[in-house]
Amino acid sequence: MKKSAKRVATGRPLRAKQRKDIAAIAAMKGEDIDHPDIPRLPEGFWKNAVRNPFYRPLKQQVTLRLDADVIAWLRMQGKGYQTRLNNLLRAAMLQNVAPKANGKR
Repeated sequence: MKKSAKRVATGRPLRAKQRKDIAAIAAMKGEDIDHPDIPRLPEGFWKNAVRNPFYRPLKQQVTLRLDADVIAWLRMQGKGYQTRLNNLLRAAMLQNVAPKANGKR
């Protein structure tokens, strides 16, 4: 049985004051938030950062009909042609989605 995402950890709904406090915090601008207890990150903090090694995007198996020359071209480049095809499709998707996200198109 799935748990409801709208429930809080205690299982009780938020009181009016709690909702008001949360709304006030959400409305604050970043520069207005007081956070002196959080130390400033050093310059090189993200230098050696890597994507979460445990993250794996969900894959869905599909049947796809492609032209033989396209498959030959992908396979000619070596092992991993399905991954290359996925990367090509992802790049096309991101190129197509990015202008829409910026309010263009």
